[in-house]
Order: sequence, then structure tokens, then C-alpha cells
Amino acid sequence: MSKTKLAGWVLSVLIALMLIGPSAGGKLMEFDGKEEMFGKLGWSTGTMFYVAFVEIACALIFLVPQTSFFGAIMLSAYLGGATAAHVRVDEPFFMPILIGVFVWIALGLRNPAVFSLALGHSRVSTAEKSAS
Repeated sequence: MSKTKLAGWVLSVLIALMLIGPSAGGKLMEFDGKEEMFGKLGWSTGTMFYVAFVEIACALIFLVPQTSFFGAIMLSAYLGGATAAHVRVDEPFFMPILIGVFVWIALGLRNPAVFSLALGHSRVSTAEKSAS
């Protein structure tokens, strides 16, 4: 395994652990001020319970090589919702955006075709282009 691919996997696992652990875990655990914190964002604790399972599912789908691209798309959507929730209540919102960027960097390191696709480069060779 190349160093680039290894770095992508390390970053992917760290992102997934952060999303599954402190982020989703905080939505599943009971603690003082939980209702007030989620209420400020406009969400009930019951709703956030289900959101935690969506977050865990997205992170796990991102880790499976065959579904990683779909997982990155799902995480982007999830993190977009988190960004919107924080913007709506005038709270700092850079963290979900930063995590989303790191998701795509991690996937691109794992699979360089993602970077090629993002930069608009075709995966079709020049010989195949001239034949068509």
C-alpha cells in the first residue's frame, strides 16, 4: 500500500471515529443541558437520537471501499445540514465544512480517481479519445 493511500485510510478512520464517537455518541448519551443545547438548534433530543444513527451509518458506509464514494456524498449532505443548523442560530459553522473537506481529501488519497474527477480530468486515455 502506498503512503498516499495509507494516509487516506488513516484520515478516513479518524474522521469516522470522530463522527461515531464524540459526535454521534453525544447525541445518544444523556447529559445535563442536552435538551437546551439541541433546543437552541431547533431540534428535540428524540430527533437527535435518530440523527445519530444516520451519522453512524454515513460514517460506516464511507469506510467500506465499494461504497466510499456514496458515503462521501452522504456525509457531505449530512454535514451540509449541520452547517445550516449552526448558521441559522448564528453559531460558528466552520467545523462541519472543514470535516466535509477532509472527507473528500481522505477519499481522494484512497482513490486518486476522485481527484481526477474533481479536477475535470477524464479517466479515458487519449488513444481512446482519438478513436471515437
